[in-house]
Amino acid sequence: MKKRILTVFTVVAIAISIIGCKKTKEANTSDAKAVAETESITEKYITDVTKSSIEWRGFKPTGSHNGTVNIDTGVFQVNDGVLQSGTFLIDMKSIVSLDLEGDMKNNLESHLKGTVEGKEGDFFNVNQFPVGGFEITAVKTVEGKTTLSGNLDLKGIKQNITFPVTVSSEGDMLTITSEAFTIDRTKWGINYGSKSVFDNLGDKFINDDMELKINVVAYK
Repeated sequence: MKKRILTVFTVVAIAISIIGCKKTKEANTSDAKAVAETESITEKYITDVTKSSIEWRGFKPTGSHNGTVNIDTGVFQVNDGVLQSGTFLIDMKSIVSLDLEGDMKNNLESHLKGTVEGKEGDFFNVNQFPVGGFEITAVKTVEGKTTLSGNLDLKGIKQNITFPVTVSSEGDMLTITSEAFTIDRTKWGINYGSKSVFDNLGDKFINDDMELKINVVAYK
């Protein structure tokens, strides 16, 4: 009887785990596309780099790590309150971990940046690729829900992604806030610890899915 009860609890736990993992939707990903064109009458907004960032989270069997990376220079065009086009840069050297402290924090950040000798290619290799980027290819609103599509450039590789956002403008301020979404990091050549790339990793792997949340504040 006890064994049966334990089996039931195990099945329930696995089911809850699977459902939990599906709460964050994966962004639709495809080849890079043409950048969105701007209509003739627009207002230009410039990114406030002190208030803009990308939140990230990576997962592994034993838990997760999370942090931020700064958004650098960006320009957006808005026509009659509607976002038309725009681009921003990503300062890859600004990657930080928010869940660790001391040596563990420094070691993780160095590994992610690729500044550890002999491990430059493990993650983002920021000395070779110090800047990433995003360029809007489409903004669509259907039944009150807005999705943003754009070419995400990491490690010199561009892939087009689509994810849900909230875009609002008040006075001279424009905000673009995405829902949390995931991308398959291997599509940008970020292969370290991936079971889909390397064999015999056992439980020493890192999930291919990486969670992102984009927060942009810009002013006229």
